[in-house]
Amino acid sequence: MKRPNRTRSTARRVAGAGLLAAMLALPGLASAQEKDSFRIAWSIYVGWMPWSYGDSAGIVDKWADRYDIEIDVVQINDYIESINLYTAGEFDGVTITNMDALAIPAASGVDTTLPIIGDFSNGNDGVVLKDTDELTDIEGQRVNLVELSVSHYLLARALESVGMSERDVTVVNTSDADIVGTFSTPDVTAAVTWNPQLSELRAMPEANVVFDSSDIPGEIIDTLALNTEVLEANPELGKALTGAWYEIMARMSGDDETGVDARTRMAEAAGTDLAGYEAQLASTQMFYDAADAVEFVTSDQPEATMDNVRQFAYDRGLLGATATSPDFVGIEFTDGSVLGSEDNVKLRFTSEYMEMAAEDAL
Repeated sequence: MKRPNRTRSTARRVAGAGLLAAMLALPGLASAQEKDSFRIAWSIYVGWMPWSYGDSAGIVDKWADRYDIEIDVVQINDYIESINLYTAGEFDGVTITNMDALAIPAASGVDTTLPIIGDFSNGNDGVVLKDTDELTDIEGQRVNLVELSVSHYLLARALESVGMSERDVTVVNTSDADIVGTFSTPDVTAAVTWNPQLSELRAMPEANVVFDSSDIPGEIIDTLALNTEVLEANPELGKALTGAWYEIMARMSGDDETGVDARTRMAEAAGTDLAGYEAQLASTQMFYDAADAVEFVTSDQPEATMDNVRQFAYDRGLLGATATSPDFVGIEFTDGSVLGSEDNVKLRFTSEYMEMAAEDAL
């Protein structure tokens, strides 16, 4: 299965920000009101395949009917395009990583809430070197990765762990589709990528994974994001989606026939088989239980993580040309504390809906 490209070039980000700002200025896009029909965009990735299953199995419709609304779950083949469409107001929600939620919609001025924390990468992303198993040997090497992506962030965290920085390496922008072929050539000795490409690199006899996302647990987070104004005007949307999500989690986590069938259907929708999908699940910390997700999101972890993420985003110009510091965008956490500007809060972590699921109150 090809994992979606979680990035784009800096030029495309800047151009996109201008377009999005113009679109957001159009009448009707700047404010939300009560409505009964919603659209959610998702893209292929191990932690987001449950939405495909929930849609095809009728679980999303079941929960939408409970709240007398309609929810259209739409697959978008290009991950970044799905975020652009959400940011421009074409969708009410989108599956997205914590880093991209900050760097794209929030930085573009779209107030965004994360009602569902689905999982975090726990080995799905890794730094790979040839002919050595020591991370410090990366010094002076050219490192192939998808620039400005979670792979770039992982590299920065890896280098930091051994007292180095990006000044000690040369980053070579390489698409996710080309990373395996590129790494197999003699001249390429270092790469950072995600599954399933990571599994292919790991299988090469000369390759060693010297750092992976299990070394920074809880930092690469996969979520469902909703437009804050839409959610506040229509809380039944949050309730329906959260109820559907945890019914899907209950089904897919089982070892019975229902669980195997659910995971098999997710695997097929992702273009792999059951064994391949389960291998990816093994390096993904899924929050099958709502109480576990609540415990995670109400801990100190999200704030510590987002402090690292916002610094990374600011240093690389991902918060926009007008950002004068990492504080430009305010990030609100479940206890009401804000990291960054309290006057420009555009990204919000919440446990409200997951707590309802944990208490069987949906």
